[in-house]
Amino acid sequence: METIRNFSIIAHIDHGKSTLADRLIQHTGVCDDRNFQDQILDNMDIERERGITIKSQAITLPYRAKDGRDYVLNLIDTPGHVDFSYEVSRSLASCEGVLLLIDAAQGVQAQTLANLYLALEHNLEIIPVINKIDLPAADVERVLEQIDAELGLDPDHALRCSAKEGIGIEAILEAVVERIPPPGGNPEAPLAALIFDAKYDPFRGTVINCRVFDGAVKSGDTIRFMYNGTTYRVEEVGRFLLNREKRSVLSAGEVGYIIAGVKTVADVRTGDTITLDARPCDGPLPGFKEVKPVVFASIYPIASDDYEDLAVALEKYRLNDASFVYEKDSSVALGQGFRCGFLGLLHLDVVQERLEREYDLSIILSVPSVRYRFTLRDGTVVDVDNPSHYPDPVSIAGSEEPYIRAMMMLPERYLGAVMKLCMEKRAVNSSLNYPTPGRAELTYEMPLAEVIYDFYDRFKSVTQGYGSFDYDLIDYRESNLALLDILVNGEKVDALSQIVHRDKARSRGVQACDRLKDEIPRQMFKIAIQGAIGGEIVSRSTISAFRKDVTAKCYGGDISRKRKLLEKQKKGKKRMKMVGNVSIPQSAFLAVLKSDTD
Repeated sequence: METIRNFSIIAHIDHGKSTLADRLIQHTGVCDDRNFQDQILDNMDIERERGITIKSQAITLPYRAKDGRDYVLNLIDTPGHVDFSYEVSRSLASCEGVLLLIDAAQGVQAQTLANLYLALEHNLEIIPVINKIDLPAADVERVLEQIDAELGLDPDHALRCSAKEGIGIEAILEAVVERIPPPGGNPEAPLAALIFDAKYDPFRGTVINCRVFDGAVKSGDTIRFMYNGTTYRVEEVGRFLLNREKRSVLSAGEVGYIIAGVKTVADVRTGDTITLDARPCDGPLPGFKEVKPVVFASIYPIASDDYEDLAVALEKYRLNDASFVYEKDSSVALGQGFRCGFLGLLHLDVVQERLEREYDLSIILSVPSVRYRFTLRDGTVVDVDNPSHYPDPVSIAGSEEPYIRAMMMLPERYLGAVMKLCMEKRAVNSSLNYPTPGRAELTYEMPLAEVIYDFYDRFKSVTQGYGSFDYDLIDYRESNLALLDILVNGEKVDALSQIVHRDKARSRGVQACDRLKDEIPRQMFKIAIQGAIGGEIVSRSTISAFRKDVTAKCYGGDISRKRKLLEKQKKGKKRMKMVGNVSIPQSAFLAVLKSDTD
């Protein structure tokens, strides 16, 4: 155990975590130049296309230090985006130390602070690393001041590197060996291993990624999951190189995988403890705190026959993404589906794309919403995250919505534009300070519903990509809410209903009606698209009908002949409208879900 080091790389988005992981992998010779590709640990297509890390990935690096000893370094590369911070917290539970990466040009950002606090909660050794020192805009001295003033770390211990150019990589590996403590634990004690991730393999069943804290596990052992008491016989254990590498045994302090032919996906829970059936440990290891979703949306299959496939896909997907929650739901317009909870809009976007790609599903998402709280006249309090469960307006005594504390870091020159944007989003109680010259730190309290809609995109636009944004939930506050229904040809479309603040109802209604007008094909009769709150119509668009020119054959003559033909046509159109059925295409639902900026 003396020669094992478990560490993670944490940082703000785009500060170079995956690139540094690439260099460490190349430097330790795990991957030769022929097989190397950039972002080698990002093995999902969607990660490569977007250039972001979504899943934490573990890899074992063999390293010979200057003292001549051979070390085993277990590296976990983590995501930087706030929507995937749960991945980071799970990875940190498996580590003894972290490399905190800071961009030499951008300095300390919002997510840098958030990740630092996560590492401090786990009592980890923190090594600050200043990356991108080769950039023309790099200002290492200013970043060292920020490390001291904003992070409270010793700037003398900060390392400097350029992951892109491969400068300073050896020094980082030496610092990992010298500064990060070896794992604790007793190899002779009963087995206690923490599951930090899992994945479904169609040939081998569930592959469990775990960190062994005490004891040892080898193939042939019978293991027990403490959460539900199910037992399995271990087929294979090993560690992660670029591919899985089989080992004879996994002992205390190591990070690796276990394959035990687990076919029932529901048995494996991230954060559960694995122990030996014959010699169990005293109690479960402290797992991960349950994550609370903040954005809710319903997922429906486009063809109702695919419902079973969707149910199976969600169960397998949940195994690989512990922050995703779902339950059954149904809609009049879209049939059977699932109500799902997400950590943010990017998370929602990624889940949708992964389900479509990895499980070959065609799905449709309802309008994202947050969880509102209503107090009824009889004193009961109900939580509503689905517009179809909106209580009867007559029975509502008070309504509340969740508020967040948003922390923004940005160059001073964009302050006016950002403040204006926040005011539009009903933000209150601002505080402003200047941590370093030219940089402002802005804190606002604002409704979560406004943030999930299109705030992040617009914030990035007005700060030209230089602003960083982080938030945490604070409480529920009194708010004037209303249910906005969309009517097409006089009939409610339940999948398009939204709970909105009354002040925003008209603008949201106008937007939804205009989008639908562009997407719904014209019919032989006029179609009215309306936004309504209760019986009050707040917005309307009309799709005009196709019309045959019935007066084409009348050349001259009495006007009453033409009028008679037009009246006859009008009656026919009216009758059509009574019996006519408007089918709303898939693209129309998606158009309403997109925000203005999209």
